[in-house]
This record gives sequence, structure tokens and C-alpha cells, in this order.
Amino acid sequence: MSTQTSTPAPAGKTGFQLPRWAGSFGFQIIAALIVGLGLGLLAKYTGSTKASPNALGGTLQTIGSSYVSLLQTAVVPLIFTAVVSSISNLRAVSNAARLAWNTLLWFAITSLVAVLIGIGLGVLLQPGANTGISQEAKYAGKSGDWWAFLTGLFPKNFLGLGASTTVTDGVATTAVSFNVLQILVIAIAVGIAALKVGEAAEPFLKLNASALAVIQKVLWWIIRIAPLGTVGLIGNAVAVYGWDTIGSLGKFTVAIYIGLALVLFVVYPVLVRAHGLSIRQYFSGVWPAVQLAFVSRSSIGTLPLTQRVTERNLGVPRAYASFAVPLGATTKMDGCAAIYPAIAAIFVAQFFGIQLDITAYLLIALVSVLGSAATAGTTGAVVMLTLTLSTLGLPLAGVGLLLAIDPILDMGRTAVNVAGQALIPAIVAKRQGILDEALYNAPRNGDPFSDDVPDTAADAADPSAVQAPAGSVVPAPAGRELADAKA
Repeated sequence: MSTQTSTPAPAGKTGFQLPRWAGSFGFQIIAALIVGLGLGLLAKYTGSTKASPNALGGTLQTIGSSYVSLLQTAVVPLIFTAVVSSISNLRAVSNAARLAWNTLLWFAITSLVAVLIGIGLGVLLQPGANTGISQEAKYAGKSGDWWAFLTGLFPKNFLGLGASTTVTDGVATTAVSFNVLQILVIAIAVGIAALKVGEAAEPFLKLNASALAVIQKVLWWIIRIAPLGTVGLIGNAVAVYGWDTIGSLGKFTVAIYIGLALVLFVVYPVLVRAHGLSIRQYFSGVWPAVQLAFVSRSSIGTLPLTQRVTERNLGVPRAYASFAVPLGATTKMDGCAAIYPAIAAIFVAQFFGIQLDITAYLLIALVSVLGSAATAGTTGAVVMLTLTLSTLGLPLAGVGLLLAIDPILDMGRTAVNVAGQALIPAIVAKRQGILDEALYNAPRNGDPFSDDVPDTAADAADPSAVQAPAGSVVPAPAGRELADAKA
């Protein structure tokens, strides 16, 4: 009988284990992108089309649309509770008015830089010249205009909801929609009113904070399955649009992505370095939200993750981040409201042989800086483009030419939007002396869920737990300090 003895495995480790990096959220998203690309190409070359998808194409379409639907389900309660909570949390921040003003100012500054880059690329690359595309495409969708924007500010009901009924073959179908801009107006009004009421509003604010915590927990579950949604979204995009559609508008597509890359990898790093912060730490901190934004194409859907990385990776105090990030998710859109409409408007003018003068370029800049709020809750970049075209008097039929590749462009646009929505709060916090630089410079492990400790309603409602008077930062609550440092 053998006397050989086996050495027990180290405590806590049994059998084969994946490397630590393989379990990170970023790696899972990248792996899902590759898998989705492969499955999308397989579906396309086995005969799947948008009108008649095969089994694989239909599966990818269902997975992708279902994931987006899950994200959209929580949009209305998330925006309302997050904005009300963020306004109430401003009680804990000294000079709240100055913080709000600086946030809006930096929103405008970065939008202006982005739109100038877009105009420069449009003039330099001439994306609308010699495209070889017919002018038969028509646009029958919604057009943006300033009057519609102003009237759209006034809610028709408390929830900012609308309903439309269509009759097809004697069957009536009713669809319910919501306007994010109206919900934002309602939430701001309620939040300010709660501050004015004072102590009598405390029960309401605690209930709102508790509801926000529950909604965010549900969204964490949804975000955790983002890799699965990524497979469906990317696979469906490749199966439906492929490379042929992109190729027909190749110069325009390249111009858009060059502009987005310049903003994300040049403008933002310059701003980060100009404020004495680490560029590497900025990108490693914000990257999980950028990845999710790229595949989900939704700033609102990415909002919970954007706020998490802004607070726990970039070191922005929660009291301020909970105000700035939700505001940015609805109004800060360097991709959709600056780069894209600038290049697209120049594309349309060149395509139809219309010469633009200096006044037209100034109007493009003005609309891009001031009009991004007009896209909130509508169809984003498409409405922003029609707003720009109608202001310049350019043919709206040009929008129809670009709709085919809009989903491909929207991925990059949304990623840049989210990167900017996290950047501005960090910059403003740094300038105001309230940024936790130790947390900003802490090591990252690539997993935004590594410290997934649920925030209690009491923490959310207690301003003293998030922010001290200006110039100092309160340590994280007991048990959270080490976890936050790991993020």
C-alpha cells in the first residue's frame, strides 16, 4: 500500500480557477463584443436580413432589444428619484449655486470645443462630396425646432407621459411614451419645493431616497447582464447593417469617428492634465461606463454606472455627483449634440450643393451649445440634427440619408457623451477643492461591482454622510472605506 500523501489545496481555492482579469466587467464586455461580431457575421452570411431574419439573426435581435427594453423600463422612476435626491443633497454642499453654475459653464465649454472640431473636420474632409448616393431618401420623422422645445418644457401630466393610438386593419394599438425633458422639469420643481418646505419634507425625501436605492439595485442586476445584451446588440447591428451600409457613407462615418476620437482621446486628456490629474486614472476609472454606453447606446441607461464610477473611481463627492451626473445624462452630449450635428449638417449642405458661409457655421455652434437639452427624451441625435438643419434652412430630406448608419454612429456618440458626463463633475470638484484625490489615484481592479455594498436609504438621505463643508471630505462610512478605495 502506498504511503504517499496528497497535499491539500490552499484554503479557499478548489479546482480550476479563471485568472482574475477574466472575471472583470471590462473583459466580459470585450469578449461579448468579439462573440457578438462573430455571430453577427455568421447570421448575415447565412441569409439573415432586417426584414426576414433567420433563427440566429432573430435570436440576436430579441436578446438585444430585450436588454434595451430592460434598461428603458427603469428610466422614468430613476430620473425622477435621482434628480429629486440630487437637489436635496445639495443642502450638504457649501456654495451649491456656484457648483451648479460651474457645471453648466464647463458643459458649454466642452460642447463648444467639440462642435468646433466637428466643423473643422466637415470642412476639411468634405464628407458630403462625391458620395455616389442617390437623393431619393426621404425623412418623414420628427423634426426639431425651438418652439417645440420651449412648449415641450411644460408637462401635460405629473409623470410626463404621453399615449398615442394607431388603428391597423381595425385593430387599435396604444403606445405609451415619456418625455425625459418634462420629467426632468417636474423632478427639479419637486426637489426645489422640498428644499423650501424644510423639515416637513423630510419624510418625503427619505421615501424618495429609499425608492432610489431600490431602483438602483434593480438596475445593478440589469447592468450585470450587460455582456449578454452586448452579444445581441452588436450581433444584430452587424447582421442587419454589415459593412456594405457603412461603406456607402464611409467618408462620413470616418469623419464622425475621427471627431469622437479627438474629443475622447485628445480634448478630455488635455483637460484632465490641465487640472493636475492623472490621464491614466481618468480612463481606467471611467472605462466601465464608456464600454456599457457603447453597446447600450443609452446615456440614461448607463446613468447608474456612470454615477458609480464618478463617485468611487474619480473621487467626486456623492452630494455633488448625484446632482451633476443625472443633469449631464440629459443635457451633456458632446457626441450627439456637438460632433454629430456639426459634421452631419455640413454633409447635407455639401450633398445638396449648398454653400455655407461664416454665419451658418456660427449658427451650427450656437445650436450645438444651447440646443442639447432639446434632445432630452426624444430621438437624441436625429432630432438634434433636424433642429440644426431647420435653423440653417437646409433640406430635412438629408436626414433620411443618414438613418441607415445611425445605430453604428450612435455607439461611439454615446460613449463620448458618458465620458464627458463623468469628466465635468471631476473637473469642477477639483477646481472647487472637494475632489478626493486619494480615491482618484487609488488602484483599479477593472470591476465596478467589486465593492457592491448596497447603499442604505439612511446613507442616501443623510447629507452628513456624503459631504462636509467646502474644502474637506468626510471619510466613507465604517466598512466602506476599504471597499471604496478598491474601486
